[in-house]
Amino acid sequence: MKTYSMVVAALGAVALVSGSLAQEPGTPDGIQSEQSLASRYPYVVQDALRLCKPAKGFWVDLGSGKGPVAMALVEATGNPVVMVDPNEEALAEGLAAARAKGLADRLVAVVGRAEQLPFPDRTVDLVVSRGSIFFWDDPAKGLQEVYRVLRPGGKAYLGGGAGSGYPAAEVEKLIALRKARLKGDEAEKWKRFVELRRPEQMVYWARQAGLPEFEVLGKGAISADDPRVGQGVWLRFEKKQ
Repeated sequence: MKTYSMVVAALGAVALVSGSLAQEPGTPDGIQSEQSLASRYPYVVQDALRLCKPAKGFWVDLGSGKGPVAMALVEATGNPVVMVDPNEEALAEGLAAARAKGLADRLVAVVGRAEQLPFPDRTVDLVVSRGSIFFWDDPAKGLQEVYRVLRPGGKAYLGGGAGSGYPAAEVEKLIALRKARLKGDEAEKWKRFVELRRPEQMVYWARQAGLPEFEVLGKGAISADDPRVGQGVWLRFEKKQ
């Protein structure tokens, strides 16, 4: 934990947070109704842990918003997590919730963007990011930054989805909602939403970034056909020793 402690101290970060993600600009308005479904974050975290088998140490939730993924990671493992997001208000809103849960010593907030991560080279053991890559200004540059900060043996799991263990009935509701909106008032926004969440798009960004090795899991925003991750699409990679 030496690296984690040194970086947190250097950044002057504050302990943090729980809650749902703030809505990003350009997100279809109807996305808020999906929050009525069962929480997806614990299932996403279980997939990340199973597929990455990360070493304990310096973990980052990139594009964390109010920290639901970070919170689930801490609760599942006890390992501290640094949350990175450009939205100061989203980070600040979770302070009281984290303290109430007794997680103030394990969740840390840092204001930052994927394209310029505020960490030294080769220091991070795990980067997890759910939902944020689709809103980065430059996804290829963001992936290069993630690769830069990973230590040898460090792993990244980035994308979007509900998790392979998410209840089938809830998956059906989620996909049905999205398919219906492809013909609604915000059809063009929803088509863009779905288009960005395709395996081919993730492959394109990874190749643009020059990642030496990577794996794309899942079949997209309106598919639940991949038994490894269920609904969604994810990019997984590791910095080799």
